[in-house]
Amino acid sequence: MAHDPDVGLQVFFNVKQATVKLGLSADDPKDLAGQRWLRDGANHKGFPHHRMSGRLVFSAADLAEIAGMHRNAPTRRGRPRRTRPRGGE
Repeated sequence: MAHDPDVGLQVFFNVKQATVKLGLSADDPKDLAGQRWLRDGANHKGFPHHRMSGRLVFSAADLAEIAGMHRNAPTRRGRPRRTRPRGGE
């Protein structure tokens, strides 16, 4: 029985390709906000990802999990509002 090296091999996407797959790329090629969001998410917020040869890459399963994490996520940006203590408490 011959060993097939392609069995179980996943397709990986670089950051730019991943933003296109997730629909985060803008028509303006200078707009890198989607790429920054994805890179920051992998580096600081626990987005699933892989590193190969020092490069950040995402599998299709990673992208599906990221999309699921942000399904119906609130669109508010910035820090959460602080609540003020009530007068008598």
